[in-house]
Amino acid sequence: MLQASPNLAKTPRVALFVTCLVDFHRPSVGIAALRLLREAGCHVEVPRAQTCCGQPAYNSGDRATARELGRQIIETFSGYDYVIAPSGSCGGMLRHHLPTLFDDDPNLRARAEALADKCYELVSFLVDVLKIESVGARFSGKLTYHDSCSGLRELGIKDQPRKLLAAQGAEIVEMEDAEVCCGFGGTFCVKYPEISTRMVSDKTANIAATGAPLVLAGDLGCLLNIAGRLKREGRPIAARHVAEVLAGMTETLPPIGETR
Repeated sequence: MLQASPNLAKTPRVALFVTCLVDFHRPSVGIAALRLLREAGCHVEVPRAQTCCGQPAYNSGDRATARELGRQIIETFSGYDYVIAPSGSCGGMLRHHLPTLFDDDPNLRARAEALADKCYELVSFLVDVLKIESVGARFSGKLTYHDSCSGLRELGIKDQPRKLLAAQGAEIVEMEDAEVCCGFGGTFCVKYPEISTRMVSDKTANIAATGAPLVLAGDLGCLLNIAGRLKREGRPIAARHVAEVLAGMTETLPPIGETR
């Protein structure tokens, strides 16, 4: 059982922002996030009205669509104490870019800023806000960790997952250039497939060089990209979301890109 900070004045009412990729490709990440948050003492809800965070439209220059999605996000999530996403990229969009969509509307800008202040990536929330130092599930094995661009550069997520994994019993073997992009980048991999393929090939080579049979990350986009390349190269290395490992779901759940 996780132990939340004794400094919390009340049970936090948390909204889980599931994310599109989790919803479509890996619902178990959402289940793992829900389990971790509940074990940490949070009251968790999953608003049914949620849709995309707006990042694909925002990054492609379609501010009208991003703004429309942003309005819905504000209406859906403003009533919660915290909004938690198991994704650094979606978390970065909500925390840093959502308010900029409403620069011409002071009222919506203020509401977006108030919401952004309550948005966190999952592992950062557990460590930095709830002050969780360890999780109940144990994991004994060797792994390496990929730092996603948005999580690292926009949200400062680096030590938090490593801290929880080490306390869980994991042996973390750092890869070379762990902080370098895997080549996914949302729409980047679609616009520039040759560059993206070279980048993810460099990443999988660095993963393989660690000798670890498992690679973790906090963004499903990165993991789908890495897992797909590992499979094409015939490398026997599994890819998993960090939440799945922290929640103790590895025994019953196949790695990303595999079926049982």
